[in-house]
Amino acid sequence: MSLAACADLVHAGDPDRFAAAMATPVAARDRLWPLYAANLEIARAPWASTEPMVAEMRLQWWIDTIGALAEGGERLGHAVTEALAPMLASDPGLAPLLTGIAEARRWDCWHEPFADRAEFDAYLDATAGNLMWAAARALGAEAAIEPLIRDFAWGAGLATFLRAAPELAARGRAPFLDAGPKALRTLAAEGRARIARARHAAIPPAARPALWTGATAPALLALAERDPVRIMEGTLTLSDFRRKWALLSRVLTGRI
Repeated sequence: MSLAACADLVHAGDPDRFAAAMATPVAARDRLWPLYAANLEIARAPWASTEPMVAEMRLQWWIDTIGALAEGGERLGHAVTEALAPMLASDPGLAPLLTGIAEARRWDCWHEPFADRAEFDAYLDATAGNLMWAAARALGAEAAIEPLIRDFAWGAGLATFLRAAPELAARGRAPFLDAGPKALRTLAAEGRARIARARHAAIPPAARPALWTGATAPALLALAERDPVRIMEGTLTLSDFRRKWALLSRVLTGRI
């Protein structure tokens, strides 16, 4: 029942990840729902209160809870924690990846900009990279391909971040160190390059569904590189057909 509830959460709150997960075999799907649902709940936590300290307390609850689950504890009555418990008990190495996401999300609680490019990179790696690597790991990926997965995830995470930038700005955040067209074009080009490196590498077939959540990222980044003004205008979007085809083409060919 907790797996079905996790799937419902992802369906309602993260439709792109829901579609990507539904394209995977059932056994793989059941490994992904708890991770994607936990990520959704963690991502929402900073926005549940306008008080930064209260928002941080919500994130701290997830950090403490995930740590306890990895040590064999239980948190009954919460669909996500109930579904996560057996996964973390069998693979405690997933716990630091999830708590790393929550730690990085502390940035979302406050209004301070990123201190420098290194902090921005670390944010993308901890949020998008940790989640995609956790998903690949849950599907049986070996540690040797982690850098490739994280390269792809950085590019995919950047595409998501670019789309979220106008909303972040509206909420008083400063998403970019430099929001000028030249800087944003350079950033988008780097995201495309990182994805290309991963796509030309030998990602094992079993792990590839973990990367399908980034199916639209190459097209979004190409659009951002061509016309970076779209980012802050909030028009960095693809048609429904292009979004669906991006995922379907990967499912049909098995590529990333």
